[in-house]
Amino acid sequence: MLSDFLRAPFWIGVENWPLSWEIGGTWLFPFIESIHVITIAMVVGSILFVDLRLLGFAAMRYSIRELTRELVPWTWGAFVFATITGLGMFITRAASHVLNPAFQWKMALLILAGANMAWFHFRIYRRLDEQARSAVSKLQLKIIGALSLALWSGVVLAGRWVGHIV
Repeated sequence: MLSDFLRAPFWIGVENWPLSWEIGGTWLFPFIESIHVITIAMVVGSILFVDLRLLGFAAMRYSIRELTRELVPWTWGAFVFATITGLGMFITRAASHVLNPAFQWKMALLILAGANMAWFHFRIYRRLDEQARSAVSKLQLKIIGALSLALWSGVVLAGRWVGHIV
């Protein structure tokens, strides 16, 4: 069933959209790719600060709540642009990207990174109270931070490989 979906003629149709041809055949592709790299750096960079704080390695003057409150809007803003530019690049070679192992890994790791972030924000963050640290253990925070760093590193590395595995 998944194999049928990945090999569906729909993906060839996506590649043949006029927008796909316009992006793939002009200066737009390298421009969009450059914006994608910048926004991914912003996403991962802002997440890095929160993760390093969770691990107890950086920004210890700031509470986790304060740091998260300041950085998460930047993360989401950059993520929106990264998603738009990623889709712009994807549609130029959709049929080959969906079958590309690096792309599949990138998407799987992205889903796992999102799940880890959701777990932190909807389960742990809600219980996080700087006055009563017993509500959330330091070990939980370290695991979430380390897992996030590993997953986002994997997303970036797999993303770099997408264009090199054809």
